Amino acid sequence: MAEAVEDAVDEHHHLPADLATHFGEHCVAQPCVDGIPTVWVPKEKLRDVLRYLKHDAPARFELMFDLSAIDERTRQRRDGQPDSEFTVFYHLMSLSGDDDIRVKVALADGESVDSIESVYPVANWYEREAFDMFGIRFDGHSNLRRILTPALWEGHPLRKEHPARATEMDPFKMTPEFQKAQQEALRFVPEEWGMSRSGKHTDFMFLNLGPNHPSVHGVFRIALQLDGEVIVQAVPDIGYHHRAQEKMAERQSWHTYIPYTDRVDYLGGVMNNLPYVLNVEKLAGIDVPERAQVIRVMLSECFRIASHLLFYGTFAQDVGQMSPVFYMFADRERLFSIIEAITGGRMHPSWFRIGGVTSDLPDGWDTMVRDFCDYMPARLDHYEKMAMRNKILKRRTQGIGAYNTEEGLDWGITGSSLRATGHDWDLRKKRPYSMYDQFDFEVPIAQAGDCYARCEVRVAEIRQSLRILRQCVDNMPSGPVKSDHRLTTPPRKERTMQDIETLIHHFLNVSWGPVIPPGESVTTVEATKGWNSYYSISDGGTMAYRTRIRTPSFPALQQIPLISRGFMVADLIAIVASIDFVMADVDR
Repeated sequence: MAEAVEDAVDEHHHLPADLATHFGEHCVAQPCVDGIPTVWVPKEKLRDVLRYLKHDAPARFELMFDLSAIDERTRQRRDGQPDSEFTVFYHLMSLSGDDDIRVKVALADGESVDSIESVYPVANWYEREAFDMFGIRFDGHSNLRRILTPALWEGHPLRKEHPARATEMDPFKMTPEFQKAQQEALRFVPEEWGMSRSGKHTDFMFLNLGPNHPSVHGVFRIALQLDGEVIVQAVPDIGYHHRAQEKMAERQSWHTYIPYTDRVDYLGGVMNNLPYVLNVEKLAGIDVPERAQVIRVMLSECFRIASHLLFYGTFAQDVGQMSPVFYMFADRERLFSIIEAITGGRMHPSWFRIGGVTSDLPDGWDTMVRDFCDYMPARLDHYEKMAMRNKILKRRTQGIGAYNTEEGLDWGITGSSLRATGHDWDLRKKRPYSMYDQFDFEVPIAQAGDCYARCEVRVAEIRQSLRILRQCVDNMPSGPVKSDHRLTTPPRKERTMQDIETLIHHFLNVSWGPVIPPGESVTTVEATKGWNSYYSISDGGTMAYRTRIRTPSFPALQQIPLISRGFMVADLIAIVASIDFVMADVDR
């Protein structure tokens, strides 16, 4: 076993061998396409391994970026991996050491594994999700219950035997008895969540905020325990928007799944396509032409601006200002007209492709983008006076819902919300992709870590995105917008009417999709709301064996109890507004 560890270790990477030294020869390394060190550890040593990686390893892994599971029972291509019916994996990141590691645990069907929320608090919701989707139990978890599906849901959706379509199930029936049972299951029982109904000198009040309320930004519910107007405890309740995005990936070809990604963060548009297509390209070994890469950057930054403008306007609206949101939506519409002229779509253009983009830029695109870059700075100056310098907005948001960098990392916070604590990690700078290393821009940060700081960073990012857009216009490379690689989808059509082999190849790639070589890979990008990643497993077929979507909004909502306790209900509205989340990004 120890030799297996050494054989799989990259000559520049010591982590798997380091774990084998500390925890024995049963720590087995697995090579992956993405190059991230991947180590299988015995389930009995999991908690000790993760505690070591967080606190004692040469590079401290402060962030548990992701946790989920894989149903391995029907997988054919598992060369070099230990026997496993279900695999729980943990993706850890060291921001101080700029490093990653993936830890895996092999389980038999019905076996449990230790909870790690005592090591990484953010694991609470991720373990509940793995229990909900796969039925895996986590020993010692503080409240192991379903999180995305209803309490009375039968089965675990991401197990391979669970139906993927309604046509594979019996017709749905809602009898009066079943409806009553479902409603009873929704009843909030404070004791089940560790809350008491009364204190030493007071009786607590319980209040449902949502799931249908304008200030919770979607179908999202927060159960509040109140002492007067002061929040004693806040329990976020999600899952009302769950659409089984990861399950659908197992029934769509690699190519036809692209439009589904648009609907995850539905305010991020093609930004959702980017990590997915980058990851498939990594698995397939596809090199994307420079022009396509810069076009992707330009469209991604357009959607970053559009998303931040919506956040900016609704943030001001939630703390009492009505005018800004109307101004900012007008600017957002102007930006959507440019996106529509380029892609043919507005919010969900599904425009990126495996190997490049759908089509080349239309005539006049540069004039439209340059005009927008000239137009926006003065508008942002106006909004600065209208909103950010407004004394009422400052009083409502400064010192409210604050956390520091260490707390943010403990709870999986990434992107702008982490940079609001003074931490400067931006993936476009630290781990550049799609030619971001060729662009000149700054990474805005703030120090206070409160609601105002989170808004302040996003406003500054709009200006930096405008800088990137202008550089795209001034330095757009010439050349093709799609790779000539055989697995590019759809393949280029120029030769399809000249020889039968190319026509057959085009037909198969469009109808069935490409056959991606077996392997595992993850790709993470700096999305509109934080770090978004796609972890794809190919079994050598035309569809993904497993697709894991890690979104920034999911852990962000889990942090609400920590940052809202002791504040008033009105403050909670400001806190929720400052998080910048979308429920489709939470529930998927």
